[in-house]
Amino acid sequence: ERYVLAVAPKDLADFEAICERERCPFAVVGTAIDEQHLLVNDTLLNTNPVDLPMNVLFGKPPRMHKDAVSRAPAPQSLPTDIDLADAINRVLGHPTVGSKNFLITIGDRTVGGLVSRDQMVGPWQTPVADVAVSASGFLGYSGEAMAMGERTPAALLDSPASGRMAVAESITNIAAARIDDISDIKLSANWMAAVGHPGEDANLYRTVQAVGMDLCPRLGICIPVGKDSMSMQTRWQDGDEDKRVTSPLSLIISAFAPVTDIRSTLTPEMQRDDDTVLLLADIAGGRQRLGGSVLAQCFGVIGDAAPDVDEPERLAGFFRLMQNPEVRDRILAYHDRSDGGLFAAAAEMAFAGRAGVSLQVPEDDDVVSWLFNEEAGALLQVQSADADIVTEAFRSVGVDCYIAGQPTIQQRVIVMSAGAEIYASSRAALQSRWASVSHAIQRLRDNPDCADEEYATLQDDADPGLSVSLSYDINEDIAAPYIATGVRPRVAILREQGVNSQMEMAAAFGKAGFTAVDVHMSEILSGQVTLDGFKGIMACGG
Repeated sequence: ERYVLAVAPKDLADFEAICERERCPFAVVGTAIDEQHLLVNDTLLNTNPVDLPMNVLFGKPPRMHKDAVSRAPAPQSLPTDIDLADAINRVLGHPTVGSKNFLITIGDRTVGGLVSRDQMVGPWQTPVADVAVSASGFLGYSGEAMAMGERTPAALLDSPASGRMAVAESITNIAAARIDDISDIKLSANWMAAVGHPGEDANLYRTVQAVGMDLCPRLGICIPVGKDSMSMQTRWQDGDEDKRVTSPLSLIISAFAPVTDIRSTLTPEMQRDDDTVLLLADIAGGRQRLGGSVLAQCFGVIGDAAPDVDEPERLAGFFRLMQNPEVRDRILAYHDRSDGGLFAAAAEMAFAGRAGVSLQVPEDDDVVSWLFNEEAGALLQVQSADADIVTEAFRSVGVDCYIAGQPTIQQRVIVMSAGAEIYASSRAALQSRWASVSHAIQRLRDNPDCADEEYATLQDDADPGLSVSLSYDINEDIAAPYIATGVRPRVAILREQGVNSQMEMAAAFGKAGFTAVDVHMSEILSGQVTLDGFKGIMACGG
């Protein structure tokens, strides 16, 4: 990676000193001038290989004109005889829905010391978090949130709908963080398309227009940044046969927002309390389209109608209500409805809390469609006494909300319809299926015996998870009697290239009563700094 920086001539000496201290190579490659001219001088040959006016580069090129032709989608209906147990087994085992533990545990999730909400949720460290949250500093409770949304498979049926759903998913994810207003959210849009492939140019145009010119302005959200990849296809020759793989239009949305209080981030960790209920906040207004869903993919079809954001005002109202303390403070657990539908969302909440749940299919709804549609929405666990208050609050902003099930202490997942139990399984069996793909990949990469041992812990209903039992008062300052008032011993926070934990280390020593001093190895080697004036030294890691 290379960075081009503009530095004022008067600051160049300071910039050079910083680079030398940090052992960061740099070079002055040019000078900005008022004249609109670009001149490149070759000092070796004493020639000017580039010498031209800037309007040659940034003049007024002719506007691009493209003829784009739309292609009608090819819908495929789902089978009508889907077995519920088979569907659940397939959906939970699909890589899109299943655990990503293998991918998460290979990295340090807390580098920098400011991570407030990482992927792992609850005492059993289940990777189901909706949003990433970091603190803005080591003092105070403000911070930043980031969440993502994507609905690529739906683009095979309706590209604009897939774009709108990507935005909706990013919003229902980031709603778990405490954000003042929906207008505080900023989006980054990563557009990927197979430009030139029949129908894809038109799909790209219609989706950009739907998201950037219609949906986001109606929500009060802007997209200040983004990127694109316009060659999402590959071709090769296999003998005399031409081969091609083409990706559907893909919009990946990353949402960012300032957080007012990182302590109030909601998680999917279901609380083991029989006196609670699970509410479904249905932003889709009762629609249960299965097009592009994981269920459809599991049965080898794409479906016939894609989910969509038909009323953006409902999505905006949902977000505003999620930030209202009258509602938010009553929510015990939260998970958005996305990949795998309501069943996957409820199951993941049960996994995170090592709890059970009994889902109740509404009388007039199709069981499979209700459980597996991926329309915009969310599941909320609240106390039974608060259910009516929360339900009416959502209905007041046009979002249908009703009891979808009840959490239980017994670790079983049950589906009820018309008063009868139509499916039941243990939490352990379902979570093992959900984690099976991750476990298989982990066995290939890591020590298989260790992977098997970790996987086996999912079967232990009595596992207490990460728990703390302190034998002392955590608020007692045991160092106070030994620290002289006004005396703060100097500690060298030693760092080198590749080190990135010096800030959290300095903050920790500062809170413990020391004066932390930033010391670079280059300063010690050059003799600029010696360790004589320090009472201690801390070597930081990368």
